[in-house]
Amino acid sequence: MNEAKTSAPIESQLREEICAFGRSLFERGLSAGSSGNISVRTQDGYLITPTNSSLGRLDSARLSKLDRDGRPISGDQPSKEAVLHLAVYAKRPSAGAIVHLHATYSAAVSCMDGLDCANCIPPLTPYFVMKIGRLPLAPYFRPGDPALAKAIEGLATGHNSVLLANHGPVVSGATLESAVYAIEELEETAKLFLLLRGSRVRPLTCDQIEDVSRAFNLPDAVKPTHSDG
Repeated sequence: MNEAKTSAPIESQLREEICAFGRSLFERGLSAGSSGNISVRTQDGYLITPTNSSLGRLDSARLSKLDRDGRPISGDQPSKEAVLHLAVYAKRPSAGAIVHLHATYSAAVSCMDGLDCANCIPPLTPYFVMKIGRLPLAPYFRPGDPALAKAIEGLATGHNSVLLANHGPVVSGATLESAVYAIEELEETAKLFLLLRGSRVRPLTCDQIEDVSRAFNLPDAVKPTHSDG
């Protein structure tokens, strides 16, 4: 009985956070129409935004609730990208939340040919190194395709962020706040990347990346690589 009383306010707070962050992303043009989805891990499962819903007009009581096996148990029908979120959670036990957007600049990068699939945006700023690290590119699959979840599983273990080809970014974080901040940094760096196309660019050097990594205790798995050649 005491456990139920303790968990209820926590889930209620998470529901309100999803709605608040969703509205913020929508109002700043990072999630147009009914695109994008947000999820958080709860004590007994997951909350995820419903299918065909606008992040700017979410109802906390109608968010989809999934059990620990990913089965819907309450709320509206979950996003068709739920399989994608579940695949990331399965490979990243430390992930408490996931944000997936079709934000303009990062989606534009995802459509470009000739990207380095292991690290498709260079380390242009220390903030990108700190919040994203390496950004791998997952191959294209239609939204909701279970094959996309399989592709993500192979990348999520060593990366908190993945760019889906011809689609957009998926970013996980320990909290919803950290996942939102990271995907915002990714979008801003994608904007820089596109603005600098055709110009001589000076990414961070290996020594500069290592200095940032040591200063902020970044895990080896997310450190970007950089070649001066």
